[in-house]
Amino acid sequence: MFCFASPRPARRPSLTPMIDVVFLLLVFFMLAARFGQDVGLTLAPAGSDGERYEGPPRLVEFDAEGLWLNGAAIAREDLADALDALMPHPEALVILRPRDGANVQDLTRLTEMLQGAGIARVVVMEP
Repeated sequence: MFCFASPRPARRPSLTPMIDVVFLLLVFFMLAARFGQDVGLTLAPAGSDGERYEGPPRLVEFDAEGLWLNGAAIAREDLADALDALMPHPEALVILRPRDGANVQDLTRLTEMLQGAGIARVVVMEP
């Protein structure tokens, strides 16, 4: 008489590889997702529109600690009024120059403040 071995119990599939794949997909989509809007600063290169600088000087220097208009320290809230008095027309250029220790966030904060005051044409100089 021929005897067969007793049948083995059925194996349950392992869930570990599936869990690994799920976590890899989760990490991929978390890294690939965009969680906020990108904000950009629109700055045109100096001299690109052919306009010449006219009127009194409007040089705004900045760093993390403060602002200077034409070399004199000025409060952030007084800058727009002081610039308005120096502008020959509303579309006149304002020159921004970073001082040592200034970063891109300082430039962004200053340009947003100027745009809020109606000054949209700025030129950024190298320090």
